[in-house]
Amino acid sequence: MTALDFSDLFAPNLPPPTARWGGFPTHNFIGGHNAPETIVARQLAECVTKVLEREAQSLAFYNAGHGPQGYLPLREWLSEKLDRQAGIKCSTDEILMTSGSSPALDLVNKVLLQPGDTVIVEQSNYGGMLSRFKRLKVDMVSIDLDGDGMRMDHLERALADLKTKGKRLKYIYTIPTVQNPTATILPLDRRQEMLRLADAYDTAIFEDECYSDLIWSGERPPAIYALDESGRTIFTSTFSKSIAPAIRVGYLVAKWPFLSQAVACKTDAGSGMIEQMMLAEFCPTHFDAHLAKLIARLQHKRDVLVEALNENFGTAVEFTPPPGGIFLWVRFSEKVDTTQLTQAAAKAGIAINPGVDWSVQHPEGNRHIRLCYASASPEELRAGVAALADVCHQTFGIPERSANRTRDA
Repeated sequence: MTALDFSDLFAPNLPPPTARWGGFPTHNFIGGHNAPETIVARQLAECVTKVLEREAQSLAFYNAGHGPQGYLPLREWLSEKLDRQAGIKCSTDEILMTSGSSPALDLVNKVLLQPGDTVIVEQSNYGGMLSRFKRLKVDMVSIDLDGDGMRMDHLERALADLKTKGKRLKYIYTIPTVQNPTATILPLDRRQEMLRLADAYDTAIFEDECYSDLIWSGERPPAIYALDESGRTIFTSTFSKSIAPAIRVGYLVAKWPFLSQAVACKTDAGSGMIEQMMLAEFCPTHFDAHLAKLIARLQHKRDVLVEALNENFGTAVEFTPPPGGIFLWVRFSEKVDTTQLTQAAAKAGIAINPGVDWSVQHPEGNRHIRLCYASASPEELRAGVAALADVCHQTFGIPERSANRTRDA
């Protein structure tokens, strides 16, 4: 028999095929991984055992009998947490559990977007969302950022321009709290101004708070959703960064008119229930203490990465030490094409995110890389940065080996 060539049957506009998994590279600075040493295995095992001994028979029912929005005790805890930490007041009926935040992004896009629609995004932004917009053939209007996040004067100009052109904006996509990849935190006055502009131009806001639990100071402005009196904001977050990414549990928060449509579009017959049950058992008594330890560990790793960059690159790179999160946005001089650097680094066993994958405008992206530091040990971070500096010197002559390679953090 002749082997079937499935490529002749593939639907159009598919993403590039995935390469076979070959394991992690020697120096891995990509991916939203967590710190392995902070996984609380004993407590999680105790929680899953306890909840299964109590409720295992409920697994005979889809969603354990709690309906399509997910496990009710976890939604009850989330309602309390969101109020306490982000100022969001929502009922359990305004929370939809998802299999991580990625399906939440897809649900929002499925409900709201069609090819040719327009969205507003931050100029530097989550690569996974930018690739989604491209696959959906959605027009992106990018807004510049500064040290405080999205610039509201630029946002206002973009909104006015779209109105003049007669284009209906579907939503503003923003990561306001530990922005990905810049790690900026949008201050309260800008959040209020974004809401004012969204109201004036009658558009929605999609607020992605994937990293908002991971702030060194523990202090953050209220969520945009919390400030919104018009019901135009959709909120998403996840347990991937606060507990573990392999525990695929995220959630959407929205008013019922939107959320009811999102529930109708959810086609997976319910997100994993054992994970939700385990988290509902774990979080009320353990979450805050676990988060404090995780934050301390991540801040130490950030400090190690900053020190290693200073020692190995000196003034050849620029960056602002982030106030939280798991990544650092690094800017090179015009002499370094970071796409080329990424390719050269990969051959040396070093994985980095090139800025073009995290930027709407490629000329600026070509000067940046994103370095994730959560999963590597301090020793691995130091070795990886030293190896990257060697590759960069061999490829571009930067950093100059004779130069003073230290500076103030």
